[in-house]
Order: sequence, then C-alpha cells, then structure tokens
Amino acid sequence: MTARVRAIRGATTVDADTPDAIRKSTQELVSTLLERNGLEPDDLVSIIFTTTPDITAAFPATSARDLGLDDVPLLGCQEIDVPGAVALCLRVLVTCYTERSQREVVHVYLQGARSLRADLVD
Repeated sequence: MTARVRAIRGATTVDADTPDAIRKSTQELVSTLLERNGLEPDDLVSIIFTTTPDITAAFPATSARDLGLDDVPLLGCQEIDVPGAVALCLRVLVTCYTERSQREVVHVYLQGARSLRADLVD
C-alpha cells in the first residue's frame, strides 16, 4: 500500500498552568500518538496544537521540539472560551504520511480529555 496523507487527532489535559505540567502533558500526548500509529518524525507533515484560554505558561510546540521534532513545522493556537468546556485542555492535529487507512489511524485522548471522544478511548 502507498503512504497517504492522514490527519490524526488527540487531546489531553494539564494538571496546572505551569511550564512543567504543559511539557509533561504535551510530550505524553505526542509520544503516545506517534507510538500508537507507528510514526517517526520523518513521517510528519506538520502538527497544530491548540489550548484552552487557561493555558498560558508555555507553548506546547516547544515541548514537542524536545522530542526530536526540530524539522517538523509546529503551530500553536488558542481555542475559543466556551462555557462548560473541558478546562486546561491541550489538543493536537497531526498531519502525516502513513499506510494506514482512515479507519486504522488511532486518535489519542488522555486524562480529562477522554470525555471529548469517549467513543475513541480504549
């Protein structure tokens, strides 16, 4: 099968709005997503990170760079402030090349973000 461009979603929450908590959650989310989908940095086209407005202490992209993603274009954005939304939530959209079909890609939801897509959680 030929590799195709796919988008893979994921989300997690951070324990607190601190650089260390953001780093830990970002790295856990990105590492898990890459592992579960059998991806290497060279397979990645780009990664977009979004955070809820209550995350301001650090950029998730900086934490992802520490995983060896120096050559991958990374972008950070802020989610809109929706009443009742999951707090301290960090989301990711990974665009990559993979031989997996759309149904075979594994979307990753961790910690308090599991409620966002309970249908996709192990």
